[in-house]
Amino acid sequence: MDRFLVIEAFVRVAETGSFAEAARQMRVSRSALTERVQQLEAFVGAPLFVRNTRSVRLSELGQTFLRECTELVARTDEVVNQMREVTTSPAGRLRVHALPGFVLGHLATLLQDFQGRYPQIVLDIVVNDAAIDPVKEGFDCALQIFPPRSEELVSRRLFPVRRVFCASPTYLRRWGVPRAPEDLLRHRLGWYSGYPTRERVVFHRADETPVSLELKPTLLSNSVHLLQEYALEHAGIVCLPTLVASRAVLAGQLVLVLPKHQLSAFWLSVFYPRAARSSLKLKLFLEALVKNFAGTPPWDAGLFEAGLVPETLIE
Repeated sequence: MDRFLVIEAFVRVAETGSFAEAARQMRVSRSALTERVQQLEAFVGAPLFVRNTRSVRLSELGQTFLRECTELVARTDEVVNQMREVTTSPAGRLRVHALPGFVLGHLATLLQDFQGRYPQIVLDIVVNDAAIDPVKEGFDCALQIFPPRSEELVSRRLFPVRRVFCASPTYLRRWGVPRAPEDLLRHRLGWYSGYPTRERVVFHRADETPVSLELKPTLLSNSVHLLQEYALEHAGIVCLPTLVASRAVLAGQLVLVLPKHQLSAFWLSVFYPRAARSSLKLKLFLEALVKNFAGTPPWDAGLFEAGLVPETLIE
């Protein structure tokens, strides 16, 4: 019995709550993974999971030893990675879950530089709009705005995600320029469907009482890039994060609407399992993210310099 392999199998099943998903993440057959868990149970002399046809949950013994086993697996991975670093370079697969709004147009340069420095690290990046729990989904980290509900995660803020209303000059010439937040209700609106506040938005303007408004979008989408294309087709006014809209705004393809009214900003953070903090591959990737994106994001810097967006941040 390979003690490390059976403990790793136990930890992965406990994290995912599924033998099938754990086997997929470890790239072994379900029968092989099941055998590893059974070997560990036979060795300790008691079941680690309570199984039925619908679910898999930890037994009392499994709950007792899960944290220690999780830390053992993470520590073993760290030691092996450090040995690789001394002899050659960091190696292995790093699974990352990231928002398309951030990845498209901003991440490729970082990835190129990162792989130039660490060519033996294989990056497995899943681009998806959902807020996921990287522990349950088998990712080393997740780059997202809205936090998953988990006590097993550590988060680190990277940069603020400002939002602006914008439209094409052609649309505004045809349908008029809104002068107050309420004017938006007379326009076709494109809105991101994943906000926790749904279609309610609060407008902030200096020395004025904030205005809360329930919007009536004619287009809802979980793709901010689709919303931008909708605006570029002169179809309506859309609300976009500046990390998507900045280039088109600075090029004059889109015009800010109600620029003196600010919306609250979110933060894009990196979430990762608490037990994986010492993983060398993850540590190097986090360092690259912070180096490239901490501070004032480049897409906001151009808007600040042009005087189009205030540097103040409303959270």
